Amino acid sequence: MKIGVVGAGQVGSSAAYAVALLSAASEIVIVDVNEKLARAQAEDILHAGPFLSTTRVRAGRYEDLRGAGVVLLCCGVAQKPGETRLQLLARNAAIFHDVVPRVVAAASDAVLVVATNPLDVMTELTARIAKLPAGRVLGSGTILDSARFRALVADQVGVAAPSVHAVVLGEHGDSQVLVWSSVQVGVFPLAAYAEQVGRPITDEIKQKIDEKVRRAAYHIIEGKGYTCYGVGASLARIVLAIRNDEKLVATLSAPGDGKGPTGDVCLSLLRVLGARGIEATLQSTLTAGEEAALRHSADVLREAAKHSWEKVSTAAA
Repeated sequence: MKIGVVGAGQVGSSAAYAVALLSAASEIVIVDVNEKLARAQAEDILHAGPFLSTTRVRAGRYEDLRGAGVVLLCCGVAQKPGETRLQLLARNAAIFHDVVPRVVAAASDAVLVVATNPLDVMTELTARIAKLPAGRVLGSGTILDSARFRALVADQVGVAAPSVHAVVLGEHGDSQVLVWSSVQVGVFPLAAYAEQVGRPITDEIKQKIDEKVRRAAYHIIEGKGYTCYGVGASLARIVLAIRNDEKLVATLSAPGDGKGPTGDVCLSLLRVLGARGIEATLQSTLTAGEEAALRHSADVLREAAKHSWEKVSTAAA
């Protein structure tokens, strides 16, 4: 499967590299307004091929996306230290108004995967602009936040991260919801497993893990100015699931269908991911507190989306 990556910065290049390392695509086309940067990233990734991959990697223009099964939208300006994802909105909405129609014109059959922050709002804007069938536009959402959650719980109880099943729902941002009530280690509820191995999960430990998951991007940005490897790997995992029609269950962002506690808001819920994008949305069993937190996250994003669409409409005019 051929894929496109729009945006050759830290996230786009990391995603392309991860896709190549996994051999998740047969060909990668990198597009960027800075064509010199796109060529440099493509050449650098291509040179890793003889060691690990047979994926063809090249720079191109929008028309070179024709035939792509997936296009990763990694374009836009980066989050600054201390800046929330939602504060990025005004700086990235206009970019997507220009980019998305050009991508759709070239690759009308592709699944569009958004990685640009503020993730949920940009995913909704992309869906509105692209006007593709339901499921064909999605955001990486909280798939990375869920991975962070799993890794931290695994470290706390002393198991491998793949043995931990845990999800983060809602906004890919400050109002996200860690669903503690459904965390499992293997087939065991978290509390039961933790007690068996003598590593109880106290409220204090939960608070520390919550803080580390919720603030992870801020801490990384403070230290090096951007995040790239985690999101790059998560995007590669999404590409692999689409290529293989896996029916992968993952926390992905997509426009709401009007059902459940979050209504029509674009945010992360458990989704089934296959060859044509999102095939189904699953409603999680939540505690009253978790459901209230998810409703609050939806309210935050509903208000942000309202303002974002106004900005795009203004730019279109």
